[in-house]
Amino acid sequence: MKKLLLSLAAAALTAAPAIAQEIVVVQNGRVVTNTERGIIENGTVVIRDGSIVSVGEPIEIDGGEVRVIDANGGWITPGLFHPHTELGLVEVGAEGSTRDDAADESHFTAALDVADGFNPAGTHIDEARTEGITRFAVYPATGSAILAGRGALADSTGEPDSLFAPRRFMLVDLSDSGASTAGGARTAAWAFLRAAIEDARFYPGRFMAHHEGDAIDRYDAQAMVQVVRGEMPLVMIMDRASDIRRALDFAERYPSIRIVIAGGAEAHLVADELAEAGVPVIYDPMRNLPDSFATLASTTEGASILFDAGVPVAYTTVGSDLYFNPRLLPQHAAISVAHGADWSNAFRAITLTPAEIYGVGDRYGALAPGYAGDVVVWDGDPLEVMSAPVAVIIDGEPQSMETRQTRLRDRYAEVVREGGFAYRH
Repeated sequence: MKKLLLSLAAAALTAAPAIAQEIVVVQNGRVVTNTERGIIENGTVVIRDGSIVSVGEPIEIDGGEVRVIDANGGWITPGLFHPHTELGLVEVGAEGSTRDDAADESHFTAALDVADGFNPAGTHIDEARTEGITRFAVYPATGSAILAGRGALADSTGEPDSLFAPRRFMLVDLSDSGASTAGGARTAAWAFLRAAIEDARFYPGRFMAHHEGDAIDRYDAQAMVQVVRGEMPLVMIMDRASDIRRALDFAERYPSIRIVIAGGAEAHLVADELAEAGVPVIYDPMRNLPDSFATLASTTEGASILFDAGVPVAYTTVGSDLYFNPRLLPQHAAISVAHGADWSNAFRAITLTPAEIYGVGDRYGALAPGYAGDVVVWDGDPLEVMSAPVAVIIDGEPQSMETRQTRLRDRYAEVVREGGFAYRH
């Protein structure tokens, strides 16, 4: 078996065929590790069999086919992890037949599972991938009750098996809309949630003689058991500071339940309490203007205040959209940096922290040996709006940078003005 020194072999192997290789080398770039090693200037990342085996200097490895990707002095980063999307659930928002996010007329609640409706061939997944997003959380929307059901984690390959972690979290809406759904007030929403928790705590005993509990039925209570045991986080949608304080009281009453705040427009007002409780916040730095009575304290400095207090923060794009604009995730992170957040904190909020929230932070969101081979090569600072990915690698496999939009662009790039017909294009 021959020995191959990657730094010397690079030039000869750059033209390797565009198929999956056992070894992928990404070199000659500014490597953002998201580890204690920080940023490595002119570093190299080596991926073997889908996992990272080396970061930093080129290493000597046993021979085999090697595909080399030259960053040409650009940036090499972990793949972005979007913590809050409806990718694969909604194709056209105005067309009901393309939506599988909310089950408005179903009597089921916690038992609903987005994995049943997820479509890996959704065209917006390709758009997210070409903007550097390699992993994402798939969220249900509230239907007939405040408990929206269970969400999942997926990669952006578009492959049939891309949904790699089903039933990863439970979603409950305790915002203005949740109050309306529950009966017209927040009191009804919280009463429903506490009753549902008690139904799950006493499952299956409470259902020995009948199918219905105080709030949910046997099937939904069974789905909630993982929440009350702390095996699955309970994501609470809310913005108002007083609602977040109620959530912290709830967490204190049920210490086994792991809660996550999604929304959190006024979370900065409760930053110290959130940090002390270790409760993460999925937050959109773009929601910096009050658009309801629940978001009156919205501010451009919200993210930096949360970071300064020590709150685990992951960024979302809920202010733009969750099904066709998750691709804007780095721009939302950039907004926070423009208003005081540290660059490294902002970048961690779109890579490693989301992975940690969902319990996969030891596999995704960083560049270090043992992590998945999810790597993005950028032509500049990934938070700069004029920068773009030039290569995306998922599990060690270089991905297509083509989308429906690029295909349409190429199809109509040349217009035949004389003698041509539109249908020929």
